[in-house]
Amino acid sequence: MGIDLQHKPETLAEILKEIKQLEHVGFQFEAADGSFEILVRKALDMYKASFKLESFRVIMEKREDGKVMTEATVKIHVGDRRVVATGEGNGPVNALDRAIRIAMERSFPALEDIELTDYKVRVLDEKKGTAAVTRVLIESSDGEKDWGTIGVNENIIEASWQALVDSIDYGLLHKRQQPHE
Repeated sequence: MGIDLQHKPETLAEILKEIKQLEHVGFQFEAADGSFEILVRKALDMYKASFKLESFRVIMEKREDGKVMTEATVKIHVGDRRVVATGEGNGPVNALDRAIRIAMERSFPALEDIELTDYKVRVLDEKKGTAAVTRVLIESSDGEKDWGTIGVNENIIEASWQALVDSIDYGLLHKRQQPHE
């Protein structure tokens, strides 16, 4: 990652402590290099999120004709601008991905190059049934570099959101893209 931690043993200890806590609740960073780098950069105050979430909402509708539609609305702040955008998709994560891209495309044209290439879900404590904690792994690419991100939560949409946000932030970080109005 090109980050020197040799002269920051206290920060390294904090990072290791946080990783242990996160792994205890279900995170695994072996396949989530993007989320791992973001975690390290946050600990070193070397991270600036590309946007700030106000809220998001996902609605799924099954119609009489059997068609299923999913719609997501995001309310975010990109720099000084508040942006509200809605996207439709074949499922909640696809709809969230489209909504966030619509909200950010004006400020971050490099998003066009970033795509989700794989989406995996793992139930961590199967005995809890629908109340189980889920781990979501997203693999992404910008055509030159591939990376993985992770989210863990009892709510699969929230776990997906965590991984999706890390995916976008990591991709933009490595595109060295700063927002422009």
